[in-house]
Amino acid sequence: MPPRPCGTPTRETIDVQYMISVIDNTTNSATSAEMAAIDEFNERLAKAGRWVFAGGLASPTAAVVVDGRDEEASRVSGPFLDSIDYVSGFWIVEVEDLEAAISIAAEASKCCNRRVELRPFL
Repeated sequence: MPPRPCGTPTRETIDVQYMISVIDNTTNSATSAEMAAIDEFNERLAKAGRWVFAGGLASPTAAVVVDGRDEEASRVSGPFLDSIDYVSGFWIVEVEDLEAAISIAAEASKCCNRRVELRPFL
């Protein structure tokens, strides 16, 4: 299902897209049981019409910070912020309100066994 712009009517109500970021300190650290729980969670989200997109991210050491504001773009290898914890994956979900998003984020946290951060798209 392709992502829809935030606020596009999808049912009788207008839904909002939220990003659920998975916070970790190790890349690719999910156990096979956690991955199975994540796959099952993704299937439930898709069947409920809430799943927009999800993915895992490479380690921050693979990052490149690009600044194209000057005449010639500059780039620096490594993360924007130096931190022990970082975003290792994410879900984008579409729900009717903040309470529904919090409920899904709590389930996401439980299935991946990590803390998550929930933020709405503007």
